[in-house]
Amino acid sequence: MGVLFDECAARGTATTAHLDRPFDIAPDGGAEYGAAALAGLVRDAAGWLSAAGAGRGDRVAILKDNHWDYDLLACAAARVGAVPAQLSAQLSPDSLAILLERLKPAVLMTTSGQLERCRAVGIDLTAFAGATVTTDVTAPGAVHLDQLRGGRVPAPQRRGEDEPLVIDHTSGTTGVPKLVVHSTRTIIGELARFEARRMPKIGVRGDDVVATASSYAHGRTFCWTAVVMSMAPREVVILTGQDPNRADPVLRAHPPTIMEGLPASYVRFRPLTERLDNPFRRVRLYISTYDAVHPPMIRAYLNASRQRNPLWMDGWGQTETGPLTFRFHTRRSLARRPAGHDVGRPIPVKTRLRLVDPDTFRPVRPGQPGLVLARTAARCLDYLGESRRWSDKQVGQWWITGDLGVRRWDGSVRLLDREVDRTPEGSCLEVEDVLEDRLPEALECVLLAEPGKPPLPVIITADGTLSTAAWRRACRRLPRMQEPVSLRWDDVPRTGTAKVRRMDLREQLTGSTATCGTGRWT
Repeated sequence: MGVLFDECAARGTATTAHLDRPFDIAPDGGAEYGAAALAGLVRDAAGWLSAAGAGRGDRVAILKDNHWDYDLLACAAARVGAVPAQLSAQLSPDSLAILLERLKPAVLMTTSGQLERCRAVGIDLTAFAGATVTTDVTAPGAVHLDQLRGGRVPAPQRRGEDEPLVIDHTSGTTGVPKLVVHSTRTIIGELARFEARRMPKIGVRGDDVVATASSYAHGRTFCWTAVVMSMAPREVVILTGQDPNRADPVLRAHPPTIMEGLPASYVRFRPLTERLDNPFRRVRLYISTYDAVHPPMIRAYLNASRQRNPLWMDGWGQTETGPLTFRFHTRRSLARRPAGHDVGRPIPVKTRLRLVDPDTFRPVRPGQPGLVLARTAARCLDYLGESRRWSDKQVGQWWITGDLGVRRWDGSVRLLDREVDRTPEGSCLEVEDVLEDRLPEALECVLLAEPGKPPLPVIITADGTLSTAAWRRACRRLPRMQEPVSLRWDDVPRTGTAKVRRMDLREQLTGSTATCGTGRWT
């Protein structure tokens, strides 16, 4: 990955990257880059990190505003032989302190805003790193990036296939995220190489315009960077925020043929699908990762495409394993109500799934709920600083995902809930699907299970209101629930990938973090 962009430039890759704003590490560099310019920026960044003190075997922590330069900096760290650790700017100061203490980075690349945010609650992030570099303005205890520019660019340092290559963190929906260590073999050899194939319908073509609206502090975009640059589409479009009015002009100028996004990005961009000349008219393939996407959302985007047979590819997996299953949706399949949150079948040759009783770990029959175990060569190396926790999630060669599901007779898997979030009766995910189908005004529906009580429905709308009549219609013939709470999008605590932090939301609304699950495998 340290020489990825150099190799692309040497091959004459003609891909042009269009940014919705300039890179934070190159504010004067404009919003359009070719492979050679990206390679030059990575080389320059390797010089900055080397000048700051990062070298072979060191760790480099990256904590900044959301942008693709997270991955450029990660490639620069790999180039000098260091291990990049990408930390979301959405993490709380307390979580950042814990993660940085585990990392002990030689260099922390961050912003004065992040340093000030943490200092306001008594946490000095500069104390955890050998050197701290800010990308925006100068800050106490830190070196500004401009002071490091123009130095010598060191020669690339290659690391072994099974040595740590990159450290990413889990979403952190139930507490402090885990630091997930991947090697070149797991994240590039097993994940990126499999995806970088010219597969019919879902493979990247030379005439594609590939757009992504993601959280660049997470492992998916590091892998995506390797794939998209290797496949060399005509254009790449980078979206850093979730404001539809800011994304619209970029998407209109470069209408994508492949669109990948966080579920939350799709939620926020949905109003664009209803515009007369919507920017998704050329999309032939939508890709969703990280979290559940409910049928009404998928339907809206498939109908927005003017292609004859657009596909929606819904991937289910984890930071620790990469994708485990894929399911494809079409307009026809969405025309009939899906039976539960079916995540499809294991990826052929790559992954295997097993469902077991969570108490005895004995296999359960098809049709019976069980704890989902996965087997894949892409499994991470470790949790940095929490090796015991990593070991506790293994049963031989099988990985405990922490999800509950049901295997169908055709081999596909229907997810019920995270074990920690489960409800004694039914499935929160399935009820959320139905509620979103019945409440067109809802941006998102979240069902919170509480011990000894019916689940608490939280309905997220644009203005934070929900009429009694609409709720009465929506909950008809559904399992018993408490009276709903309606909130606005910004009222809900979220992770860096905009997943709902259910434990924090439960505490915010009920004063308790108690759940119906054990939380053993979070």
